[in-house]
Amino acid sequence: MKYLLGIDFGGSASKATLLSENGDIIAENKVEYPTRYPFAGACEQDPDDWICALCENSKAIIEKSNISSADILAVAVDSATHTFLLCDDGFEPIGNAVHWTDSRSRKQADMLRETCGEQIFKKTFHKPDTIWTLPQLLWIKENRPEIFGSARHIFFEKDYIRYFLTGVYCTDHIEAQGSMLFDSEKMCWDGELCALAGIDSDILPPIVAPTDIVGSVTGLAAEKTGLKEGTPVICGTTDTVLEVFASGAVNKGDVTVKLATAGRICVITDKPYPDRHLVNYSHIVGGLWYPGTATKSCAASYRWYRDTFGGDYKDLDVAAAKIPIGCEGLIFHPYLNGELTPYADPTLCGSFTGVRATHTKAHFTRAVFEGVAFSMLDSKLYLDSLDIPYNTTVTAIGGGTKIDLWRQILSDALGLTMITTESSDSSLGSAMLAGIAMGVFKNPENAVEKCVKQNGKTVPNPENTEKYRKVFEEYKKIHDALAPIYNSR
Repeated sequence: MKYLLGIDFGGSASKATLLSENGDIIAENKVEYPTRYPFAGACEQDPDDWICALCENSKAIIEKSNISSADILAVAVDSATHTFLLCDDGFEPIGNAVHWTDSRSRKQADMLRETCGEQIFKKTFHKPDTIWTLPQLLWIKENRPEIFGSARHIFFEKDYIRYFLTGVYCTDHIEAQGSMLFDSEKMCWDGELCALAGIDSDILPPIVAPTDIVGSVTGLAAEKTGLKEGTPVICGTTDTVLEVFASGAVNKGDVTVKLATAGRICVITDKPYPDRHLVNYSHIVGGLWYPGTATKSCAASYRWYRDTFGGDYKDLDVAAAKIPIGCEGLIFHPYLNGELTPYADPTLCGSFTGVRATHTKAHFTRAVFEGVAFSMLDSKLYLDSLDIPYNTTVTAIGGGTKIDLWRQILSDALGLTMITTESSDSSLGSAMLAGIAMGVFKNPENAVEKCVKQNGKTVPNPENTEKYRKVFEEYKKIHDALAPIYNSR
């Protein structure tokens, strides 16, 4: 028996999945790492934490599965789109990586929007905002000129990790679409967009296909990871498209609802839908796209809540299940780093409102679940206004959907039936992608047929849906009241 290894790098943890050539999940492992917030708006990660997680996950997978590393056919890694790292001419990092949720580049994004927003939107299908690499590079240029001047290579997260494994510098076109330096119509780096950032396009990595075998595990990487030297490593791609793939969404009209570090509602289409409040990326299936909404802090809100106020996830979940819908007037807005759909407003802040002396910690926990669900409902209603056709039964993906209570809250709030699968983790998608590259699976559809296994269904309660819509009206009014205060700061 031969195996395929996929490793994902998310906002707070790395997860590895070992997949057999028959499509069965053999072993999984997870390693957490911190995200750093050195000052207001800044959100960074240490690339050394990524490499430590890679090494720990690889060794743990081999130990758990009790296989020989020689039986791993190929390795693929993925990560969140447009988290980037500047490196010098020796490919050594210059400081920490800038996480995609970093919002310090508000001024630069505003300037780009005002001076050349239409030009940028036409080429990238996105409007300038703090989440994109272009304005973030401008912030570094203006505020950390010594770092900017030393940069000779720009890595995106999964590409730096893969470089550690192989010594090969490259990226894929889906990753590139998240940089705001790439022309999504011509499918190439764009000189004019690069000039806006003050860089030449040769500082950016060569672009290859996600399924291309770009190198093999080096001797040094083998020593540190436990993988066999010479094991093929494929390019890979971004986490969301691989979660979409791992959920089985490979046909037009399929929908995924994601509760991970960020939240997404993605619809599979046969064309992009350029819109200022949607994110448009290519699918790994040729000719398809997965435009979708974006909620900035979903599971990230729950992680922040747990880390800040303490507690065990399971205990928190059990206590929250005893609290009634609406949390007896307590409402949470998950705008910890601003918000995307449908506001595109980096100035928004998170809040608990309606706090009473009668509220307990369990009320606050459930309020976090409901607040994220309301943010997703806000996104769904905007998506509905665009008349993009999609199926009403959707697939729930992301770590947050593994919490039964949260999944039911989300199903009730959205009014959608949610299918769950054995795993929809992007690390599974990476392993499936590696299988395509190695010829284990004929194509994406064949990989889905062999690897994706449904294991549950969550049906909305119409009475609860009506209750949530009433609380959602209050949620919207609170946003409308507080947004001008945040915008004036």
